[in-house]
Amino acid sequence: MKTKNLALGLSAALLGLTATVMLAQTAPSTPTTPTQPAPTADAPAAAPGGRGGFAGGRGGRGGPAGPLPVPATPASASPVSAAVAAKAAAGPYTWPNPPAAPTIAPTPFASTDHLKWAPTPPMGWNSWDCYGAGIWQDDVMANIDYMDKNLKAHGWQYITIDIQWYEPLAHTETYRPGAALVSDANGRLHPAPNRFPLTADTGSFKPIADYIHSKGLKFGLHLMRGIPRQAVDRDNAPILGTSYHAQEIVDRNNVCGWNNDMYGIDMSKPGAQEYYDSVFALLASWDLDFVKVDDLSGHAAEIEAIRKAIDKTGRPIVFSVSPGGRSNEQVATNANLWRISNDFWDRWDALYNQFGNLNAGTPFRGPGHWPDADMIPFGHIKIWSSPTRVSSFTPDEQYTLMSLWSIGRSPLIYGGNMPQNDAFTLSLLTNDEVLAVNQKSTNNKQVFNQDNKVAWVADVPDSKDKYVALFNTSPAPAGGARGGRGGAPAAAPAIPQIADPVAIKVTLDELGLKGPVTVRDLWNRKDPGPMTDAVAATVNSHGAVLYRVSPAQ
Repeated sequence: MKTKNLALGLSAALLGLTATVMLAQTAPSTPTTPTQPAPTADAPAAAPGGRGGFAGGRGGRGGPAGPLPVPATPASASPVSAAVAAKAAAGPYTWPNPPAAPTIAPTPFASTDHLKWAPTPPMGWNSWDCYGAGIWQDDVMANIDYMDKNLKAHGWQYITIDIQWYEPLAHTETYRPGAALVSDANGRLHPAPNRFPLTADTGSFKPIADYIHSKGLKFGLHLMRGIPRQAVDRDNAPILGTSYHAQEIVDRNNVCGWNNDMYGIDMSKPGAQEYYDSVFALLASWDLDFVKVDDLSGHAAEIEAIRKAIDKTGRPIVFSVSPGGRSNEQVATNANLWRISNDFWDRWDALYNQFGNLNAGTPFRGPGHWPDADMIPFGHIKIWSSPTRVSSFTPDEQYTLMSLWSIGRSPLIYGGNMPQNDAFTLSLLTNDEVLAVNQKSTNNKQVFNQDNKVAWVADVPDSKDKYVALFNTSPAPAGGARGGRGGAPAAAPAIPQIADPVAIKVTLDELGLKGPVTVRDLWNRKDPGPMTDAVAATVNSHGAVLYRVSPAQ
């Protein structure tokens, strides 16, 4: 057990109270999980988390259109959570009008400048896989310090706080319907001060951003698409710098299907773009470097509005679309990275499917715009359910993931609680020869995906060398698809599902090489010896090898 003394100097403007609130919590090193209230006619049950669905923005049109009540304080919640819930009900948390805009407006970026901000796939950490919605400041700081000490020298740099940093009672992977959020008079979200005490005096994440930047790292936040329901139903908040209000830009029928915090925005309405401009101006004032905007699949107008809003800030904020739908020209033009699947967890079927998803992203992959195979669920994950919960991926499956994400040039966003990493997990994240494949290779493509054998190839810049990855995907998950040479579907008889190692080879002709060649095993950091007609290996079930292949002459 450890004690967190959260001295929250919360102003009367913040809480609608006349006294400063002092909260002291005794809790495990991970946040305790309040018990959800039983559903009632006035307080429907929270939708399950997992942030599933893909097409149509995971909810799309036709979701709940009316305001949602704030649930009662959970009867068996911890004292701090109960106190915060009481203040939220009495308050609510609201920041006053922001200070006047600076006299010197920022210089906006040109429409393609953002492609310079992520010349290689971003590498970092995100809090979702380990903490869900319930991360606290101490947990953020511990992960910052770990990355600084152990990963920064290998190219890892982003620290991203995921969903509901503005919800005082957020705790796991579920969301309280109608929860009172921390927002300002213009309907913009601010960090919950009970969870992030460094933000309490100003409602700004800048003190935490300053700490991250002092370590030579970069600061990221998650954001939901749209405008908070409370800004519409409770406040009808004025849109900063305009004569418009929240109710004039809202689209109540265009809502997220798995989180009830937000309404959609009708981008054809006057004031809609200005609202997004005001949100990103606020985030830029916190010195934000990376934003992951959720529930955007199928919402082209809002993707484009966010691109414009970021560009107007004059701050280079890397834009991640989550999910982005299948790889397409629209997201590749507007975003720096876009997620190509549902939420990715530690299951073989999910990993198996990413072979096809990354292959489909090949025409859209390039400097500044990267198909994103999602976070890396290694180490300690879902620790809100159990502090001892670790990834279900086998070591071979972890080699497969890191090899595929690297040669497919997916962003590398680690999801485990870094201070709990063991030596094996750390070794996967710090192999510089493998990370060079992700950060420096070019012309990455699948050679074949046939009979549960997969090969990818990429060029090594400024040389005649090639990177080659060989994968054994047998046994495939039930119903797993088969491809042919080059990834085309193959109408073949049922493939035997073998759990033993199998021999896999790709000919030198398929690689565009002449023999003989020398081979470097990047994971084992050894040289298997010369090869003449093909690059070959015996690969474990669900395993991979990753080679650098060099012409002998």
